[in-house]
Amino acid sequence: MDKKRNAFLWNVVFVLILIAIGSFFYFSTKQINYIWRWDRVLQFVWHVYDKEIRAPFDGTVKLEGKKLIIVSDSGEKEIIKKYSYITVSDNDLIFEGDVIAKIKVSEPGPLLLGLIITLKLSIISIFFAILIGIITGLMRISENPALKKLAITYIELIRGTPLLVQIFIFYFFIGTVLQLNRFTAGVAALAVFAGAYVAEIVRAGIQSIHKGQTEAARSLGMNYFQTMKYIILPQALKRTIPPMAGQFISLIKDSSLVSVISITDLTKAGREVVTSTFQPFEVWFTVAALYLILTTSLSFLTQLIERRLAESD
Repeated sequence: MDKKRNAFLWNVVFVLILIAIGSFFYFSTKQINYIWRWDRVLQFVWHVYDKEIRAPFDGTVKLEGKKLIIVSDSGEKEIIKKYSYITVSDNDLIFEGDVIAKIKVSEPGPLLLGLIITLKLSIISIFFAILIGIITGLMRISENPALKKLAITYIELIRGTPLLVQIFIFYFFIGTVLQLNRFTAGVAALAVFAGAYVAEIVRAGIQSIHKGQTEAARSLGMNYFQTMKYIILPQALKRTIPPMAGQFISLIKDSSLVSVISITDLTKAGREVVTSTFQPFEVWFTVAALYLILTTSLSFLTQLIERRLAESD
């Protein structure tokens, strides 16, 4: 009973802290001479507007039920079936280019399109980062001196230089030599960068498995690759899921740096919207919320995988 009461009290404290933080931000915004206009920003997430339908040629309007028919002097007909409302009447004389009807269009705005590019960048980069990380992690613990030193050199070189510099190198140097487009260069830079950290996570995971399991597998006649494939890696990867998730969440946030090479990801889309609306606070709060949706979704997926693996054990 005492445990439940203590848990309830601490939950109340948690809610009060959140209310205090929210109140602090609310009253802070009141001190700023700034007009909040969320309606000007939300349309850049999802845009709903009336698209004009114009006359394709000179002619006369004929209305037949829900059909809008344009008849030219030469007898040519244009039948329009899809529209929200019309701006002309039956038997009106119209000219080419006149607005005759409008149709309501609903489509993703630039921020949502930028979010899709960020998601695409992140998924592809994470896939290749896992491949690079596993291979490099195995090289890192290899008994072959050449493979081991190559892995160490790669890891230290990538971890010791800023991601922004690596993006520039991939785009302006490697991209020019290999004729890579900016999206491919961005993916390559992110994958190589994250791969170095994944390699160290994989190495730590493998070395956390007791050596006795390797010896037992070898005594059963398994070679090195079979031991890794069936015994060591499955256990190591389970242990590496939490740090892997943290690394991939960082990768999603780091993907914002590819905007410097003119990839219209979420961050670049946000800058463009700020330029056109002059509403920086609303735009960047919206951008932060969209990034939070991505990272929270990945965190939830990771927890789900952990639970499934725990059940399988």
